[in-house]
Amino acid sequence: MFKAEHNQLEGQISSSQLIINKRIEVSSAFILGTRRKGTFVNMRKRRLCRLILLQVICTIGLITYLHLVDTSRERETLQNVLRDDNPYGNVRFGGKWSPSEENRCGCSEKVAILVPYRDREEHLDIFLRHMHPFLQRHRLDYVIYVIEQHGEERNFCKGLLYNVGFTEALKDDPTYDCFIFHDVDLLPEDSRNLYTCSKSPCHLSVAIDKFDYNLPYNDLFGGVSAMKTSHYKLVNGYSNLFCGWGGEDDDIARRLKRHMLKISRPDKNVARYKMLSHNQTEKNPQRFKLLGHWLSRAMKDGLKSLKTTGYNVTSTSQRELYTHILVNITKRGVIDYHHKKAI
Repeated sequence: MFKAEHNQLEGQISSSQLIINKRIEVSSAFILGTRRKGTFVNMRKRRLCRLILLQVICTIGLITYLHLVDTSRERETLQNVLRDDNPYGNVRFGGKWSPSEENRCGCSEKVAILVPYRDREEHLDIFLRHMHPFLQRHRLDYVIYVIEQHGEERNFCKGLLYNVGFTEALKDDPTYDCFIFHDVDLLPEDSRNLYTCSKSPCHLSVAIDKFDYNLPYNDLFGGVSAMKTSHYKLVNGYSNLFCGWGGEDDDIARRLKRHMLKISRPDKNVARYKMLSHNQTEKNPQRFKLLGHWLSRAMKDGLKSLKTTGYNVTSTSQRELYTHILVNITKRGVIDYHHKKAI
């Protein structure tokens, strides 16, 4: 590829607010491996250039797949959707999909999508119908895990469910590079919003229709976020103590800052989401007190304390479009004990 052609491709990417982390001048000699001044171009450089060229081509191709949410359709049950001539391509049992070798964009990450869930069947149906085509446009090697809460605890313990989902997913496949933490009621509107992990944790749901497509506050990390496996382990995951609405996302944002992990965000014109209508979960009355003591428990309360938090995995099963993890939260007394220690 000649320099002018390469610059033209870069211009198309820049105009779409997409970032190539490392840009180099890709010449025909580098790509084709021809002689330059009587010597062969270094093989490592040539392979790198081919990889970057492939990523450019994949990115330019992705731009043509601008995908906006259409929620005007009447609700379809998941069973009806599944009868519709396999609308999700080649999704394997358990919600697993990977591109064919010839369609991979460079070195694909292995991505686990974690979706905490309770009593939202309608939202889950819509979410799955929307997300599989969206993720396949990114040519990801991915699995969707739905972590469902049941049992005595009436408040929704999202942080605890994320920790359980993370732990169980790594038991299922220890090679995951990247985790996406995803509310079931948020649907991405634009396929340029890439579900991959970068060198820093990424807050993906920057612009939500409920908030007039504006970021409510700078430290927000809730809704949809992406983290490398190593980063999630480093910060000890989410707190297990936040049961009820609010607090757990602010808590993990502070953990990230403590470890000098800067939160990145895509451009808000790309990172747009539709929020499905629902009644708000009961607020956690202890959330502000817990946040006030976040530092003293950051390295104790989380992945490291998961075994003593009062839950058990009732079942793990592979379904048509997702892997289902059923979590029974039973020992409310243990969680109350943690509250007393943390407040």
